[in-house]
Order: sequence, then structure tokens, then C-alpha cells
Amino acid sequence: MKHPVDVHVGKRIRHRRWMVGMTQQQLAEKVGIKFQQIQKYETGMNRVSASRLWDISEALSVPVDFFFEGLEAGAKPAETTLPGDILADKEALELVRSYYAIPENQRRRLFELARVLSDAA
Repeated sequence: MKHPVDVHVGKRIRHRRWMVGMTQQQLAEKVGIKFQQIQKYETGMNRVSASRLWDISEALSVPVDFFFEGLEAGAKPAETTLPGDILADKEALELVRSYYAIPENQRRRLFELARVLSDAA
């Protein structure tokens, strides 16, 4: 039976991998395992060991605690909402990737424009 924390960590691995545009195969190669194992981690079918999570965090350029964001002490993990769930939408993911491809000074200006437009709506 899947544990809700393992499912949450797996979702965070998948979302970060998507954000950086990496395939399961590429991540597996960086970590030194088979891509099927990454699939099992991402679905929560297999629990990620501490040392493996460390390797994955380095491969995805995030701190280890990134994978636990959204879990609160005392809360049931199945009831928490994952802030990155919107990235399951392919269009939203492409928008985010495109946004980060824009030079930083222009990205800031675009961000401020989006903020103004959303306040006006």
C-alpha cells in the first residue's frame, strides 16, 4: 500500500523533473539507476531512501526539503494540496518553461505586467 508521504515526494520529484525539462531516463542516468525505478518513485510505489533522495535533489538542483514542501506537521499528507499540481497541465508547464527562458530583466517586467493585469480582472 502506498504511503501518502511517498506519493507526495514522488509528485514533487516528477514536477521538478518536468520543470527542468528532464526525462525519467536522463534523471535515472544522473542518479545511477534504471528509469523504471524513477517511475516507481514518482508514483509512490517505492519509497525513496535518504541517500537516493539526496542524489535526486542534486541531479534536479533543489535542496532535499523541496520534496517535502506542502506537508505540514500534524496534517494528513493525503489532505494537503500540492502547490505544483497546476504543472500537470501541459500548457501551464510550457508557459513556465518559456517564462524562465526569458532574460531576467525582461522576465521581471513581464511578471509585473501579469500582476497588474490579474489585479484588474
